[in-house]
Amino acid sequence: MTKPPLTLYMAAPRGFCAGVDRAIKIVELALEKWGAPVYVRHEIVHNKFVVDGLREKGAVFVEELEECPPDRPVIFSAHGVPKSVPQAAEARKMVYVDATCPLVSKVHIEAARHSDNGLQMVMIGHAGHPETVGTMGQLPEGEVLLVETPEDVATLAPRDPDRLAFITQTTLSVDDTAEVVAALKARFPAIVGPHKEDICYATTNRQEAVKAMAPNCDAILVVGAPNSSNSRRLVEVGARAGCDYAQLVQNASDIDWRALAGITSVGITAGASAPEVLINDVVDAFSDHYDVRVEHVVTAEENVEFKVPRVLREPA
Repeated sequence: MTKPPLTLYMAAPRGFCAGVDRAIKIVELALEKWGAPVYVRHEIVHNKFVVDGLREKGAVFVEELEECPPDRPVIFSAHGVPKSVPQAAEARKMVYVDATCPLVSKVHIEAARHSDNGLQMVMIGHAGHPETVGTMGQLPEGEVLLVETPEDVATLAPRDPDRLAFITQTTLSVDDTAEVVAALKARFPAIVGPHKEDICYATTNRQEAVKAMAPNCDAILVVGAPNSSNSRRLVEVGARAGCDYAQLVQNASDIDWRALAGITSVGITAGASAPEVLINDVVDAFSDHYDVRVEHVVTAEENVEFKVPRVLREPA
């Protein structure tokens, strides 16, 4: 039987970013250096396929440092941790490796610098997300006020409205964040912003690629995990950019073929913690159902690379 024609628009950039790639390498190198088990506080990145693969190699994932034995190495996830976590590891004389994305660490340094200058911080982020928890935990309690929406800005009660600075989670919607920043500047004209945008290059680039392809797509599928902030933002960006059907799928088995009946074009992208193998599986699944023609939508070139910590580059 003849397959119906389908154009697959492949967003570029998509998938792994430099921070995710570095974090995964850190776990792999730690296993090579110290052998299994190596403990990881929180999922190293938000992707079940990646986490399961590292677990098979000997990584043990826990949520709190207290779950780790003191005689085995522990790695802190790419999302970052509160200052209290490495302090506790040092108190227990544990070997630890910090896999925090350098672009998240930049925000931590920024927050500390503003605090040293006497400014109270406002963080734009999602409550409970590990990156937000880690960033807020860089400063004493009460020194960082959290907002998620422009409406939250109206209820802020800072210590001194003229002595504020703001930072953001690195994986937010660029457009949503701009609205919150506008509300902050309207209410607190003296508020100090970051020297350079806190939302990371990978988040921004992936959102721009989705915006570029969305008008041509009957549907957009974002390969990523439900707990991945940047993946969920890509779904929202696709819907806002004019695509009527934008969905998150963890892998090819999540595709709802009935919902896609009658389509002639699909956009494919992936969150920054989704490996290319999962994207390829999705493309193969469409090739099984359709006569596929692939078009690449390239909006940026990425060549960023972050070094792994020196301790993992030294002989055991």
